[in-house]
Amino acid sequence: MRSPTIKDVAERAGVSLKTVSRVINHEASVHARTREKVQRAIDALDYQPDQAARSLRSQRTYALGLVYDNPNAHYVIAMQNGVLSVCRERGFGLQIHPCDSSVPRLAEQLCDLVRRNRLAGLVLCPPMSEQPALLTALTEQKVAFVRIISARQDPKDGWPCVFVDDRDAAYAITEHLIQLGHHRIGFLWGGKEHRSSPERYQGYEDALREYGLPVDRKLVVEGDYSFDDGFRGARRLLALKEPPTAIFGSNDEIAAGVLAAARSGGVDVPWELSIAGFEDSPFSKQSWPALTTARQNTEEIGRHAAQRLIAEIEHDDPLHALGNEGFSPDLVVRGSTAPRRPPTGA
Repeated sequence: MRSPTIKDVAERAGVSLKTVSRVINHEASVHARTREKVQRAIDALDYQPDQAARSLRSQRTYALGLVYDNPNAHYVIAMQNGVLSVCRERGFGLQIHPCDSSVPRLAEQLCDLVRRNRLAGLVLCPPMSEQPALLTALTEQKVAFVRIISARQDPKDGWPCVFVDDRDAAYAITEHLIQLGHHRIGFLWGGKEHRSSPERYQGYEDALREYGLPVDRKLVVEGDYSFDDGFRGARRLLALKEPPTAIFGSNDEIAAGVLAAARSGGVDVPWELSIAGFEDSPFSKQSWPALTTARQNTEEIGRHAAQRLIAEIEHDDPLHALGNEGFSPDLVVRGSTAPRRPPTGA
């Protein structure tokens, strides 16, 4: 079967081709009842606009780029799904672009990507979104973008963003472990190039200090957001003369690595070792026991970033007035954490 065309939509809705085009381009001049009638026809026919032809006709581009450098496949897929859902709703295409955030000519690479593929703008994931030199270069080249960053509040620095309060969520996780009676709590970092890593560490440290507990540097291990670093870091902590009774991994992949290390060493989770992660990825619910974590709605964050970017591109969009969006992950308690078991003979 042939794909439906804009002419098919016009005939089904009983309107002109120009009216359908105005609806697809989100022009404000279309009456609400007419817009609804055209949208019903689009949905019924499952019509997808030809982005290239649409761009040529209007001299505007109707495609976004999603730029990321993250080893966490769950994060990338959830972010992609969120951005893509808005692109489909608004008649935009989407190009996914993995890249190495450490390359010296990243700004030039991204500007070339935008020009070569006629992109209307970029959704920047961490750590690219947290590099001021890159953001300045993109601004100078008039590349529209929205950042996803880790921050307690809106930075109000002139660059549009969606911000996530990682510090507050990490504080809640650490507080949960303290209230279970754990005083020796290990912390496994994610990659330091991601601002979320120091933010999550800060939440951990603030909770310890506010509960009057010492920050033992021997219980803090650097690494990346990966299962392997979680496994290695946990083995190192569990080999200490006085090992921790709880370990907080900076994401669920790290926490899953901790769980594997505990199992390989015959450590009972959660009765001998409580484990917590971050992000509420699918395997946090599928592991045994399921992981205590912080629920970060990455897909919804991606949706807001795409909406914010399109609002930035189309200044007549009412979302433009809403400004930057903030999210705060929620503590989710599952079976991987439990009250500290008193030492034998206590």
